[in-house]
Amino acid sequence: MSRFMDMITMPSVVKELLGWIKADKEDKWSEKAIKSLVKKLKRNGGLNELLNAISTQSSATKCIRIRRSLDGRLQVCQKKGLPHVIYCRLWRWPDLQSCYELRAIETCEYAFTLKKDEVCVNPYHYQRVETPALRPVLVPKVTPAAMQDNTVAPFSVNLDVVPNNETYTPDLDRFHAEDSPPPSYPASQDSSSSYMDHSFIDDCSELSADLALTDAQLVTYTEPENWCSIAYYELNTRIGEYWNAFQPTLIIDGFTDPSNSERFCLGLLSNVNRDPTVEMTRREIGKGVRLCYVHGEVFAECCSKHAVFVQSPNSNRRYGWHPAAVCKIPPGSSLRIFNSQEFANLLSQSVTQGYEAVYHLSHMCIIRMSFVKGWGAQYKRQTVTSTPCWIEIRLNGPLHWLDKVLSQMDSPDRPISSQS
Repeated sequence: MSRFMDMITMPSVVKELLGWIKADKEDKWSEKAIKSLVKKLKRNGGLNELLNAISTQSSATKCIRIRRSLDGRLQVCQKKGLPHVIYCRLWRWPDLQSCYELRAIETCEYAFTLKKDEVCVNPYHYQRVETPALRPVLVPKVTPAAMQDNTVAPFSVNLDVVPNNETYTPDLDRFHAEDSPPPSYPASQDSSSSYMDHSFIDDCSELSADLALTDAQLVTYTEPENWCSIAYYELNTRIGEYWNAFQPTLIIDGFTDPSNSERFCLGLLSNVNRDPTVEMTRREIGKGVRLCYVHGEVFAECCSKHAVFVQSPNSNRRYGWHPAAVCKIPPGSSLRIFNSQEFANLLSQSVTQGYEAVYHLSHMCIIRMSFVKGWGAQYKRQTVTSTPCWIEIRLNGPLHWLDKVLSQMDSPDRPISSQS
């Protein structure tokens, strides 16, 4: 009798929940995702809690728990996704792109990031991380000699050295925690304030007593249409053309889909002079790596059965490593490999050091990543060009910003000769 009543009430519950969704109500996949959740919650008695949370839209409601799968994802009609992202997208933010845009509230006992056997899918137990504003850079039109007394050390990196090796640990990135800039960076300004507020102009005037504000230029950051461009290499040879990323989330894998805008499939690229070691390595790339660009940050998640190896001067600075260090990301792990706020802070410091100091920051905008095989001091391959399969990721937004800043600066005062 109880089962018969469940069959009667199930459509009405699904219909009620469908009425609250923010996404397309005619989307059949959304309906199936809700049916899947209702079935799970009927087994553990959590259905009433779901109805209460959705109808009251309150964070004071209880955790709505479902079992965590082995890979953490939920499959609905051949489509897989993280469960808390799926239901936050349905009932709160239809434009939500990835888990990196979410942070659990402090009272949530089964937040996804806690990695318990059960995960909370209450959409009101998660907050959306807002995009921090990148303040413009004040570029002084003075010669580098006029700033020689400034004590801020410019960023520089020699990528030709044999790099140290580091390994990912879970403590490196806790996406649910409030991260503050490392000690080597100045504290960020209040991101909610206007780009052109008076306090910002006052701060800029304190860069140096010698700066003439009437001869300075504010250079703002502009988000490009394609946030990164990716080149694929086999040993020291680039294969194919640059692949431009227009979507915030993309997969770089070893398969052969020719038309997917969210996947760069390396298996599709041919090379008549391919080395046997390269051929064997390509077969092991598999699901490769997932890149997520959200709120000015870039995350890399290893989806392959084999580790990926990343050289990112930006993240190396954050974690206190050598600028050229190579970090191993094991399967199933994720690492923040670029932070725009930290880059902006460093750029503001570097303009007071002159043209060359700013130019050196271009190295921070380029990330190298190898598949399966690592390189560095702990490996027989000591340069990235000796690894069988690797990619170079060029971050277009920061590079364009650097270009605009450099165009406003005096040219370097170092004499140019055949020996320079």
